[in-house]
Amino acid sequence: MIAERNGVPAMSVMTSAFADAAELMARVQGVPLHPFAVIEHPIASADDVGINARAQEAVEKAVEVLVSR
Repeated sequence: MIAERNGVPAMSVMTSAFADAAELMARVQGVPLHPFAVIEHPIASADDVGINARAQEAVEKAVEVLVSR
């Protein structure tokens, strides 16, 4: 979020369990429109297939967000 506040396109990736907290933190940090890629929770108990699917989803969302900026 610091990079975003300094004019450098940036985004954050988190699981759905942390999306509300991340949105609050973005507002507190002064970047209320900071983009997020929200992926399925949880990560810790996901198997290799689940982790790979979440990683692919995060990459696709990151490309979408960063290319559009």
